[in-house]
Amino acid sequence: MSSRVDGGAPRVKNRAPAAVQITAEQLLREAQERQEVQFKAPKQRIEDFEELHEYRGRKRKEFEERIRRTRGKMREWQAYASWEASQGEYDRSRSVYERALDVDPRDISLWLSYTEMELKARNVQHARNLFDRAVTLLPRINQLWYKYVYLEELLQNIPGARQVFERWMKWEPEDKAWQAYIKMEERYGELDRASAIYERWVAVRPEPRVWVKWGKFEEERGKLDKGREVFQMALEFFGDDEEQVEKAQAVFSNFAKMETRQKEFERARVIYKFALSRIPRSKSAALYAAYTKFEKQHGDRSGVESTVLGKRRIQYQEELENDPFNYDVWFDYVRLEEDAFKTDRDEGGDPSPEKVRDVYERAVSHVPPGGEKRHWRRYIFLWLEYALFEELETQDFDRSRQIYKTAIEQVPHKQFTFAKLWLLYARFEIRRMDLMAARKILGTGIGMCPKEALFKGYIQLELELHEFDRARKLYEKYLEFDPTNCTAWIKFAELEIMLGDTERARAIFELAISQPALDMPELLWKAYIDFEFEEGERERTRALYERLLEKSKHLKIWLAYARFEMAKMGGGDDEEEEEEDNEESTVDPARARAVYERAYRHFKAECNRPDLQDDIEELRKVKAQRAELVLNSWKPFEDENGSADDIEKVNRINPHKELVWEPSELGGMEEVWAWKFDDDIQEENPNAFKFLQMARAWKASAHKNDKKDAMDEDDSDDSDDDESEDDKAGSSKLPADSDEDESE
Repeated sequence: MSSRVDGGAPRVKNRAPAAVQITAEQLLREAQERQEVQFKAPKQRIEDFEELHEYRGRKRKEFEERIRRTRGKMREWQAYASWEASQGEYDRSRSVYERALDVDPRDISLWLSYTEMELKARNVQHARNLFDRAVTLLPRINQLWYKYVYLEELLQNIPGARQVFERWMKWEPEDKAWQAYIKMEERYGELDRASAIYERWVAVRPEPRVWVKWGKFEEERGKLDKGREVFQMALEFFGDDEEQVEKAQAVFSNFAKMETRQKEFERARVIYKFALSRIPRSKSAALYAAYTKFEKQHGDRSGVESTVLGKRRIQYQEELENDPFNYDVWFDYVRLEEDAFKTDRDEGGDPSPEKVRDVYERAVSHVPPGGEKRHWRRYIFLWLEYALFEELETQDFDRSRQIYKTAIEQVPHKQFTFAKLWLLYARFEIRRMDLMAARKILGTGIGMCPKEALFKGYIQLELELHEFDRARKLYEKYLEFDPTNCTAWIKFAELEIMLGDTERARAIFELAISQPALDMPELLWKAYIDFEFEEGERERTRALYERLLEKSKHLKIWLAYARFEMAKMGGGDDEEEEEEDNEESTVDPARARAVYERAYRHFKAECNRPDLQDDIEELRKVKAQRAELVLNSWKPFEDENGSADDIEKVNRINPHKELVWEPSELGGMEEVWAWKFDDDIQEENPNAFKFLQMARAWKASAHKNDKKDAMDEDDSDDSDDDESEDDKAGSSKLPADSDEDESE
């Protein structure tokens, strides 16, 4: 069934299932049955004292030999002593324990086992003596003391337990030992003794938590004056030093909470404020949180708000200590102070803005270190918020003006500037009724660092003041600064159109399109064409389209040109002018058709350009534009406005897609869908085109005949149904006819 290959694992040749399947349960059962029976020592039955003495002697000999071999192993000693105790030989057991203690008197488990043996034998006095010896020898082992105290209390020997505790306390043990002593006194109602123990405890370990426990104990037993005295002693102990007060935060917090529980809210408030006034805000987060909670529960609205404000101030100051250039935190901080200022003012108070000013001054003192504009954006907004606060909230206009000036001096205008800063400064002067100062500010800004937003803001200001001549001059300066800005040219022309000076607007458009470089020329040409169209100048509009086609023959331009020829012109309101321009205002489909034909000839010529044949992607785009022109624009136009010959002419072009083999970008050939045009096929191979037309006609006629045959079949089915109905009617009339014949 299997064989080994090169000494490796056996290879199974026959993988078919065995005839008899073995379950897991059978395997486990067989394994259980085949286990060997463990050897068990025979049970001995002792019949008389002689055998008992013999058995004990043999066991003692075995234990002695083990002890002799492993003298320092306490388990053997304990096993020996426990066996002697189980035989009732307590003297021998004590002897073994004593011998073991001579070997290692500091083994704790040995002492515990020894005392446990004595207690089981009800030898209480022996156990006491052992505990006394143990704690004398090992006074730092708390387990021995706990066992000793428990024994005395179990025997209701409370004075003895107290005496043991007193011996223990001399060694200044851990806090759990003091608490155990106090709890024992509480169990037996000795509260004054417990208070005295607390006093000794704080003398040994004067930590805040010990003072707090003592104070709570006095409060729970109803000695409030004593509890206050304890907390006052604690505060006197720690003193007024900042480091010590910080250490005693738990004492202050629990002292205040005790006064709160006793409904002494003013006392608690004074305690909180005393502690917070001596601890830095950054180190008193927990205490401040407790104070905030206290004010929310028991304080008035002003107290709660001031507490919350203080807490948030601490939070912001901590964040700013880590990162003083985090202007988002500065914004939150100044808004916090502004809201507090406004709230106090609305409530009828006389708040001072010095806190707000101080935060603003600290914020703007952190100038961004880098020379990049993106680092300055949030910083400049701090200056703007500062100026607006002084103007709107404090009505200090001179200070607000000085803030604007300082902010402008801070910005490195040779590298970059902020138009919003200049514009808001100018708007401020306008609100102060100083128009000349506002113009001077904007002029200075344009002279130092000309910027598009500055020009726009200055022009908008003059337009709002109806100073159109100044606006014209500003547009001229604007275009001298940036002659490629099409938006500026359009806005300048729109200003002239609004003022009714069409010739000046036309001159501006002409000057704009004559520029050698423009950022968005399509917008400029569209605005110029729309202007002439709205003025009713069809010839001028047509001329503009022709000039635009000389620069670019994009499909959208051709389509817009054709739609223009089919559009009705606007124009003046005078009826005489409308009659004179009636010929120009009429729609001429022939001109639109001529535009479509020119566009089609252009795209057809583009498809046949020799240099375009190698650029497959560009050729596909041109063919797609050619097909879009015919299918989406020219054909719908002819269907609506053309004659039968015109429609047939467009239909003969017949753009359609075919699967063709073309060279791929990776080399080789690929099968793709490509646009084909019947006029191209006719020019390239007239005979093949004629054959193609005949095939299409045959296909159309075949389709028509199939449709006609289907209709005939439907008619024949209908006629058969009618005849069957007539036959049924005739058969129903036959008996009556036969009766008539018989009567005749």
